[in-house]
Amino acid sequence: MISVHTSPLDQPGTGDAGGLNVYVVETAKRLGRQGIEVEIFTRRTSAALADTVQLAPNVLVRHIDAGPYEGLAKDDLPGQLCAFAAGVMRHVAHSPEGYYDLVHSHYWLSGQVGWLAADRWDVPLVHTMHTMARVKNASLAQDDRPEPSGREIGEEQVVRVASLLVANTPREARELVELYDASPDLVEIVSPGVDLETFTPGDRAAARTAVCLPDDAQVVLFVGRIQPLKAPDVLLRAIAKLLERDPERRDDLVVAVLGGPSGTGLEKPRGLQQLARELGIADVVQFVPPASRSDLAQWYRAADLLAVPSYSESFGLVALEAEACGTPVVAADVGGLPDAVGAAGRLVSGHDPDDWATAIAALLDDPEQREALSGKAIEHVQRFGWDATSDRLLEVYRHACRSAVEELPERSMPSLVGVPAAPIP
Repeated sequence: MISVHTSPLDQPGTGDAGGLNVYVVETAKRLGRQGIEVEIFTRRTSAALADTVQLAPNVLVRHIDAGPYEGLAKDDLPGQLCAFAAGVMRHVAHSPEGYYDLVHSHYWLSGQVGWLAADRWDVPLVHTMHTMARVKNASLAQDDRPEPSGREIGEEQVVRVASLLVANTPREARELVELYDASPDLVEIVSPGVDLETFTPGDRAAARTAVCLPDDAQVVLFVGRIQPLKAPDVLLRAIAKLLERDPERRDDLVVAVLGGPSGTGLEKPRGLQQLARELGIADVVQFVPPASRSDLAQWYRAADLLAVPSYSESFGLVALEAEACGTPVVAADVGGLPDAVGAAGRLVSGHDPDDWATAIAALLDDPEQREALSGKAIEHVQRFGWDATSDRLLEVYRHACRSAVEELPERSMPSLVGVPAAPIP
């Protein structure tokens, strides 16, 4: 696997680490459990990082030097792709011929390196976009910068050369076809998953004690990177509307915002705190640094609802995580969120704070509805375990390897390490 711009070792919720990190870590671990040897190439961001880190059984993270360790923004990474690719090639030069069976690249930057690696090693390239420039640019937050044309060109190139493309949802599959002219025959849908061992229902009172929240509070939770794309400002404006309509809520309401600045949010790292003060709601808003997975589960259990007001989401893993803990979700009706939320939450069209205030109030004021949605949430997520995702990915890998052999009949059928290649039913 290749993940240039963010390491699977990084804490989700900070910098550029988010759902992509979780996806790479969880699928790699489960492939490793099945005997698949997985190597993840990522960029070294600290001199303290070892060349190789054992992430899990059969899963190695290899750090490649490409540009300065710190202070390099994601927008600057295209200029380091040559250095990164060279580092990958140098490593592989010491591996036996035919050692790698397949390349799976994540995000367009990785796709550019994966393109070269797969061509050099004569193996299939499977690519997952995770986010797409044309989709993001069609639904930008106010004052947010559009993705550059260079990214669109790079994405087009990866779509054109990939052996197979992995989409999170049917909607994303359509976007690949309609916006990037991908062949429908080369797009495979693989739903992301959720860790059903970590994110489980639990006692709400105990969870609130664990995260230092009052037992009798109404708790609205936001989890994600702090940037315009994720629209935490929409939530704060909605909360201001909520308190304007019903000032008595102020005594019991807690809005917890978990995450760190990212993307264009780094330009104003304290901008959201300033907005809370300007809106007069700083007394009900708690800003919490990104949490470990176990602590995050406690926050989900402690909340009455999770708000996901993003302008664009290829899927929305936080919605699944909250639902796995039995917490209803209020989410924007965009991207993959309808698939992630299912019937276990409420979707809001658009980003008008008044509409969001109405949707949030409707759930806060109806404990019976929250209880019903909680039951639906727990049932909904059972089909989204990471084991199902990795099993489906393995089918895609076998499909890609088989197709490569059919195109080159003189070659013998490659096998994924530890798992004999088999025809796709």
